Amino acid sequence: MAEETKLTDTAADTEAAVASIPDYEREIITIIRGNASPKAMQQKLEGYHGKDIAEVMDALTVQERRRLYRVCAADLLSEAFEYLDEATAGIYLNEMDLSKAAEVVSQLETDTAADVLHEIAKDKRILIIEALPPDIRDEIRLIASFDEDEIGSRMTTNCIVIRENLSVKAAMSELVRQAEDNDNISTLFVVDEHRAFYGAIDLKELITARSGQPLESLIVTSFPYVYAHETIDDCIEKLKDYSEDSIPVLDNSNRLLGVITAKSIIEVVDDEMGEDYARLAGLTAEEDLQEPLGQSMKKRLPWLLILLALGLVVSAVVGVFERVIAQLTLIMAFQSLILDMAGNVGTQSLAVTIRVLIDENLTFKQKMHLVGKEMRVGFCNGLLLGSLSFLFVGVYIMLFKHRGALFSFSVSGCIGISLLLAMLISSAVGTLIPLFFKKIKVDPAVASGPLITTINDLVAVVTYYGMSWLLLLNVLKLA
Repeated sequence: MAEETKLTDTAADTEAAVASIPDYEREIITIIRGNASPKAMQQKLEGYHGKDIAEVMDALTVQERRRLYRVCAADLLSEAFEYLDEATAGIYLNEMDLSKAAEVVSQLETDTAADVLHEIAKDKRILIIEALPPDIRDEIRLIASFDEDEIGSRMTTNCIVIRENLSVKAAMSELVRQAEDNDNISTLFVVDEHRAFYGAIDLKELITARSGQPLESLIVTSFPYVYAHETIDDCIEKLKDYSEDSIPVLDNSNRLLGVITAKSIIEVVDDEMGEDYARLAGLTAEEDLQEPLGQSMKKRLPWLLILLALGLVVSAVVGVFERVIAQLTLIMAFQSLILDMAGNVGTQSLAVTIRVLIDENLTFKQKMHLVGKEMRVGFCNGLLLGSLSFLFVGVYIMLFKHRGALFSFSVSGCIGISLLLAMLISSAVGTLIPLFFKKIKVDPAVASGPLITTINDLVAVVTYYGMSWLLLLNVLKLA
């Protein structure tokens, strides 16, 4: 009885805890749909995080969002916009009046602002940009001047920049002056009189330095940096290797243009992983839940057409072995076993190879070691699985197909050898194709899973029916 009471009390406590969790979405919607004055509504909304505001916006009608735009301060709206994808943020920005839209854009990180502006109509985009303060307008135009696959398109000018010839006291004064407009203050970036990047100073080091200490002693001149025109693919590993809050972005004359923040680095890595995943799945680009039917078809069809052509080649090759199949129809039952295992092994080798190829500094010797290693893995796995297939398939044919031991184990032996060869060759194919794509400057992720699987189907068909023709028909004369 006491135990039942204890369980009841625990359940009641859990329900009470769940009930006490605040429902911010409902609270914010209630505020927006309420009858409070604009000032009172603004004061209530200021108590919520920008992420909460962003999550609510989709649940509101256009009229309710416009009411939100009018009563919310631009800084809270811009904070919310940082948690929206560019397409959605562009739709909401388009719903605002021109002056409010310009206020919000001026508060956004410059890289986010450039991305969001790209999503709205050109006419309104021009008007919003013209309504921005001159310095912000120039920064957005600078970032928009880079291609979307260049690291400069992801940078922000929100950073503290000081000259290398200042004293510690003057550097502190400059920090205080610039901190009013910049919130990325954990690292200060040092430039010379031509704005060429010189090094960086950690904020803590500057704060704890004595006023008479030379600034030069605080500057880290070996601080990592990237160039704005470098492609994201080329410098993504460099960005991931450093745990800095922000990394400076330079032009080709080594002048400091801006920084790429840790948040942007995470977004870049996530985008690159998403693109690689899409290619591995046989898509030309990423898809999302709201993707229109036509766009989804457009992204999937190119690879499907290529795979259809390769599939027809596989079918044609099967047709070449029509005489073998006619004389030994039983072997058709085990075709999928060979094809599936070859495809799986090839996809595994593909995944390992693409992961290894992230390292841009691989030598030819290391690449050949990778090929050798994958082939050894394929051979050993093929030997094990081929042996198991020889045993179990032979027993299966004897018991369920009522054939003699010689015939049964001859067929299963052919299957085992074919499986071994198909897995060995598929491991090599899954490794060599992405290496080849990398050599010709094509993203190795283009060697997608469906492509490797279809090529390995061709390998498996030739191996299996070739071995059947050679061993079962010509050597053992089983037909």
